[in-house]
Amino acid sequence: MSDNNLRTIGITAIATAALTSVCFELYHQYQARNTKEQFTDSKRSLKRINETIKDYDEDLIQEQLARNYAFLGDEGMAKIRDLYVVVVGAGGVGSWVTTMLVRSGVGKIKVIDFDQVTLSSLNRHAVANLRDVGISKVDTLKNHLLEIAPWVEIEAVNELWTMDNAQRLLLEDGARPDYVIDCIDNIDTKVDLLAYCHDNEVPVISSGGAACKSDPTRMNIGDIRVTEEDALMKSVRRRLKKRGIATGITVAFSAEKPDPRKANLLPLPDDEYEKGKIDELSALQNFRVRILPVLGPMPGMFGLTIVSHLLASVAGYPIEVIEGKNRMKVYDSVLMTLAGQQTRLGKGQVVPISMRDVEYIIEEVFRGKSPISGYSTRLTLSRWLPDRELSTQNVVLMTKEEQKYHEQEVLNGGKRVEDVYSKEVLDLVEKRFKEEEYYSQFR
Repeated sequence: MSDNNLRTIGITAIATAALTSVCFELYHQYQARNTKEQFTDSKRSLKRINETIKDYDEDLIQEQLARNYAFLGDEGMAKIRDLYVVVVGAGGVGSWVTTMLVRSGVGKIKVIDFDQVTLSSLNRHAVANLRDVGISKVDTLKNHLLEIAPWVEIEAVNELWTMDNAQRLLLEDGARPDYVIDCIDNIDTKVDLLAYCHDNEVPVISSGGAACKSDPTRMNIGDIRVTEEDALMKSVRRRLKKRGIATGITVAFSAEKPDPRKANLLPLPDDEYEKGKIDELSALQNFRVRILPVLGPMPGMFGLTIVSHLLASVAGYPIEVIEGKNRMKVYDSVLMTLAGQQTRLGKGQVVPISMRDVEYIIEEVFRGKSPISGYSTRLTLSRWLPDRELSTQNVVLMTKEEQKYHEQEVLNGGKRVEDVYSKEVLDLVEKRFKEEEYYSQFR
C-alpha cells in the first residue's frame, strides 16, 4: 500500500473519530438541556399549582364535582372526599385508578411504583405523554393530576413495595389507608401485598391480569374465590391458599376465555436463552423478562371497574354484584335434571359436577347451545358415553327432548353414538371436549 493511501486512511480515521466525538458531545448537551427543561417545566407546574390552590375555594371544588354530587349525594361525596387510598403500581391499570380517584374527589392518595415511563407505556397509560418518557411513573401522575385537582393531597413514592418496607409505606405513623388498590403484575409481590393487607385487616381491591384480554363484555368484579379464566389470579389464589387465605379479597378480572388464536405471552428469542442467565434480563430480581401483549383500552377498563366499585361501595350507592350471568336457578335446575338421569341409569344421585361446573359447561364450553340441534332453550346436561365416568369430559349440553332420546338410544339402548348422530354432530362434540381440556388448566 502506498504512503499516499496510508496517509488518506489515517486522515479519514482521525476525521471520523473527531466527528463521532462531536456528535456524542452534541447528544449529551441535548440530553442535559432536555432534562433541565423538563425539570424547569416541572418546577413551573408545581409553582402554578401552588398558586392555584390558594385561589380554589370550596364552591369551585363542588362545582367541579357537581356530577358526582348529583349522582352520589352530599353524604356519599363527604365519605369519598374523606378517603385515604394507597395505589400500588402506577402502570396501565394503576394510572387509570389514580386518575379517576383524583377526578372523583378522593381527598388523599399515595401512589407507589419504582418504574419509569417508557415509549411502550404510552399505549395504555392514563396521562403520560412523550415528554414524560424517562420520568418516574408516580411523579408523572402527580404532575398531571394536580393540574386537574390541585386540592387533592397526592404523595408520589418512587420505590418498589416489598414486605420489608410494607409497614413504613402503608401503616406508618398510624395513617391507616381506607383502601389499598393492588395494580401489581409481579406474582410474588402481588401475593405479599394481598396477604399483608388481609392479615392487617386493610381493605384491598386487586386487579387481575389485563394482558392478552380483549373482550369488554367479560369484565367482572367479585371475591377472589369466583375469579376464572385468569392465569395471574389462578397463581395468586393457589399461593394465598397456602397462607390460609381463600376469600375476603375483591378482584376485578376478565372472564374472557383463552384461545390459541389470541395473543399470548411473547417468548424470548432463542439467542437470549443461548446466552444463559435469563433472570439478569429483568429490571429487578425475580421480575418477568417476557413481554406481555396488552390491548391499550383493557387496563383502563380494569382500573375504571375498580374505582366505580369503590366509589359506589363507599358512598353506599345500591349495587348488586352479579357473578357470571346470574342464572343460578337455571343451573340448579340443570344439575337436578342430571342427578335425575344418574338415578334412572342406576348410578345413584351423587353427581361429581358442581354448580360452577354446570355454569362453565353451559356458558363456556358449549356456548349456551346444543351441539345436536343448535337450540338454546329447554336445555339440560346428559352423560355422553355410557362406559365412561361422568365428568366435564363426558357430559354434553342438549335439549330435554334430546336427553330423553339419547338415554333411549345410547345410554339404555346400547347403540354407539356413531350410529345415532351425524359426523358433523360428533365432530362438534369432540371439538368442545378438546376445548374444555384446554380451558380447564386456567380454571
